[in-house]
This record gives sequence, C-alpha cells and structure tokens, in this order.
Amino acid sequence: MTTSKTLTHANKTSLATLKGLLPFLRPYQKQFLLAGLALLVAACATLAIPYAFRQMIDLGFSQNSSNSIKHVNATFLALFGVATVLGIATAARFYMVSWLGERVTADVRNAVYAHVITQSPEFFETTQTGEVLSRLTTDTTLIQSVVGTSISMALRNSLLFLGGLVMLFVTSAKLSAIIIVLLAAVVFPIVLFGRRVRTLSRDSQDRVADASAMAGEILNAMPTVQAFTHEKIEATRFSSSVENAFATAMRRIRARSLLTMMAILLVFGAIVFVLWLGAHAVMQGGMSGGELGQFILYASIVAGSIGALSEVLGEAQRAAGATERLLDLIALESPIQSPATPHKLPARTANGATLSLRDVTFHYPSRPATPALQSLSLDVRAGETIALVGASGAGKTSLFQLILRFYDAQNGQIQLDGVDIRSLGLEELRNAIGVVPQETIIFSANALENIRYGRANATDDEVINAAKMAAAHEFIERLPEGYQSFLGERGVRLSGGQRQRIAIARALLKNPPLLLLDEATSALDAESERLVQGALELAMQGRTTIIIAHRLATVQRANRIIVLDHGKIVETGTHNELVAQGGIYANLAELQFNTHDSSLRSS
Repeated sequence: MTTSKTLTHANKTSLATLKGLLPFLRPYQKQFLLAGLALLVAACATLAIPYAFRQMIDLGFSQNSSNSIKHVNATFLALFGVATVLGIATAARFYMVSWLGERVTADVRNAVYAHVITQSPEFFETTQTGEVLSRLTTDTTLIQSVVGTSISMALRNSLLFLGGLVMLFVTSAKLSAIIIVLLAAVVFPIVLFGRRVRTLSRDSQDRVADASAMAGEILNAMPTVQAFTHEKIEATRFSSSVENAFATAMRRIRARSLLTMMAILLVFGAIVFVLWLGAHAVMQGGMSGGELGQFILYASIVAGSIGALSEVLGEAQRAAGATERLLDLIALESPIQSPATPHKLPARTANGATLSLRDVTFHYPSRPATPALQSLSLDVRAGETIALVGASGAGKTSLFQLILRFYDAQNGQIQLDGVDIRSLGLEELRNAIGVVPQETIIFSANALENIRYGRANATDDEVINAAKMAAAHEFIERLPEGYQSFLGERGVRLSGGQRQRIAIARALLKNPPLLLLDEATSALDAESERLVQGALELAMQGRTTIIIAHRLATVQRANRIIVLDHGKIVETGTHNELVAQGGIYANLAELQFNTHDSSLRSS
C-alpha cells in the first residue's frame, strides 16, 4: 500500500496549500524584498511604454515638423532609457527569484529527508522507498518551479494587470468599464475548470511515484528477477505503470491546454470587442489616435498578464499537489519519540548491561489481531549470554525490535540497567546497543567508512582493530585498494560472509554494553564461522549478549537458552538441560544434529 493511499488529504484550495511553504520562505524575507523591488521597477517600466507611444502619436506626428522631430527623438530616447531600466530590473528579478527557488527547494528536500529518516519501521511497512524518492525529486522540482519562476511571474503579471487596468481607466473609463464586466463573466468558468486541472495534476504525480516505487523495488532485487528469468515480465509491468502515468499526464495536459485556450479566447474576445468600440470612438472624434493606441497597448498588457496568470495558475495547481504530498510527509509524527525530559542511563560497568522485560505483549500495527509477543517476562543479568531459539514467527526478531524501540509494546515494560527504555532518549538507548542484523547493509563507500559507521569519530587504527576482531582484516587487505576499496552499492563486491563480518566489525567498533546478534554467523562458511565465533566470544566478554540463532551449534555455549513459541517463553535452560527435557528444543537439536551427521556420512 502506498503512502498516497494511506495518508489523508484535506480538500484545500491551491493557495491555502501553498501557504504551507511559508515556514521555508520566511528566513529569506530580505531576498524577497529585493526581488519585489526589482519586480516593481520592471512593472513600472513596462507600464510607461504605452504612454510614451501616445506622446509620440499625438505630439510627434503633429503638423509642426520641427517640433515633431524633437518629440520623436525625445520619445525614442526615453524609450531606450526605459528599456535599460527594464533590462536591469528584469535581470535582478530573475537572479533573486532563481536563487530563492534553488534555496527553498534545497531546504524542503533537507526537511523532508531529515523527517522521513526519523520515522519508525511502521511507516516503512506501508510506504515504498521509490515513492519517497519521487517526492524528494519530482515534487520538490515542481516546488522549485513555483518558487523560482511561478511566484515571480504571478506577482509580475498581477502588477501589470492592476497597473494596466488603472491606466485603461485613465485613458477611457467607459471602455474600461465594459472590459471589466466582460472579464468578470469569463473568469468564472476559468476558475472552475482550474480545479479539475489541480485534481489531475495530483493524480499524475501519484502515478509517477507508483512507477518510481516499482522500479526501485525491482532494481534492488535484480539477482532474484534474473534467476527466475522475469526480465520481460518486469519490463512489461513497468511499461504498463509508465503508460498509466503517461495516460494520466495526458489527461492533465489536455485539461491545461483547454484551460489556456479558454482563457485566451474569452479574454481576447472581450478585449477585441472593446477595441472595436474604441475604433468607432476615434472615427467619431470621441478620443484621439494616440489615446486609442495607448488603450490598445494597455489592453494588450492586461490581456497578456491574464493569459500568463492562467499559465501560472496551471503550474500552481501542479505545485499545490506536490506541496500537499510533501507537507503530508512532514506532518507525519512517528509514534516512537524521545521523551521531553529523558532520563540518563547509570554509569557503565565492565560487566555490561542488565535487561528486564515485564509482562510484555506486542502486536505489529499492520497485524493487530496477531500477537507477536504475549505476556513475556525475562531477566538478563549483566555480562550474561542469552540465546533465543524458536521457529520462524516465534517472536525472536520482534523482541529485538522492542529492545531497540523501533516499536513500543502495547502492554508491559522493558528496562535497561533499571531504567524504562521509554524514558530514555532514543539516541542514548540505541548508542548503548550494538546490532548485527541477519541481512547486512553495506553502504556505497569504502571498507574503512563502512566499519566506521559503528562509531563516526573512531580513528583508522580503531577501525582496523575492530576488523581484526571480526576476522575481516585479511580479506579487506586483499581488496585492490585495501581499506580504501569501494565495496559497491549494497556491497555487491563482497560475498555474504564478508558482508557479515563487516557488520560484526561495525558493532564491535561501537563497543556497546548490550550486543544483539541476529543470526550473526548465518551467511558464513565453516572456516569463516570458526574465525567469527572466536571473535564474537572475545567480544562478548564484559558485555551482555542476546543471540538469535536457528543453527543450534552457535548457541550451545550460551549461559541460557530461551525457547520461544508463538510469542511465549516455553523453555529455559542450558543446551544439555533442554535436550534432557525432551521438548521443543530437544526436537530441534535432534533434527539439526542428526541431519548434519547423516549428511556427513553420505558425503
């Protein structure tokens, strides 16, 4: 399910929606004032041109030839001066509004991204990464167009419209009154049709986001796609999504084209009719030729400004949809927040952290009817190594997610070193926990920086020592550029076992009092597993460790093994104690070890 379907959207006007950008515009009031000043000067220069033409016609073409030549020369000299002012003011306006467009767009992108990465996993359960990326790129580009161009164009043409209208009344109040009545009659249908353009604009952006989300999902799963020879199928699916986006865009384009045509035909039709009346007034001696020329130029300015405003309105409709989508993202509040006055963890001891769970019950928000953990209570002593065992879906990973506060339990309490984790700041809580996930994430950076992700201020020597502890130093040294080697997007240049050892080195570099290992050796071959197991045993000293393992050979030396089944603790003990009980763990052990022995004999 995409965000566009899960988020609610108020039915606002475009202007009301675009007001949501005001917090991003306020820091740059000085630049807006300078742009507005340049805009005002340029508009005044433009409005001065028709008056100069009137002077040229009425005075320059008079019977007195010597005075006519002087008037023509003076008029054209004045026109050149006006053009110079207009050119400088227009250049200044363009520079300032372009700067504002780029700056505000960068601020919006930063704000949206910074907000998105604070969301809990619940957000990413229902949101595709590709759609978020579409909002950060396509939608912010539309906002850049509005802030950097459309706002300026709207203000410029609004000034020209108002100034031209005033000068029309100065020139001929009767003809101007007729124009106003006609324009009022034609603007109403244009506004109504503009609402449909806005709806289609939002639909078009949503379809583009859907195509981006699909592409992102498939590109991240290319080995699977190619292994199942689904290249043509996925290409067809993407093509269908793109064609759907194209069809929606064409509906928007047709609507905008009709809107523009309506605006031009209706507005210019009204103006042509009034000018026809003006021509008759000149022939009847009611106004001079210069006044009619001035009226025609001002009418052209008014008509041109209305046509430009209709274009800007179309852009504003699109940008309103983009702004609404981005503001929806920014308005989302993560259910997982640091408390207003967070508590502090007690000073760290050499023995690691204590962990206590009291009657914890948890349902995933997307699966409210199915409990992942039920009334679970567990005490982990400082320095103890606990192994969590159970079938898939038993609640092992859910427990890790609650300890890290990716989610909050609906009932019960979790304490770290005697402090309720909900009363801790998220940063302090997670800084006290090291994690080696089952699926290792490798960033598009070199080996040194990938390991340093565990502690951003670590020195190169500390990074290398962590790599040695995780049995990663030797294979990193064999890379073409050693620790400076780029590992490829998502670590494509490494094997699964090598990626796992990078993740272990990252956790060891963090040096936390509590270590969570989620199948930390699952992707390793026998030799690498032996090396990493030795490194992990060394790393477990002086800290508390909780291990999730399906391969029971990795947990036999744990202080306690906790067997989970459907979110409940059903067995607790050492390996030998649980085998002797003959329960779930004994069945798992018999299955794994007997299978392993049989495979050895058959080989």
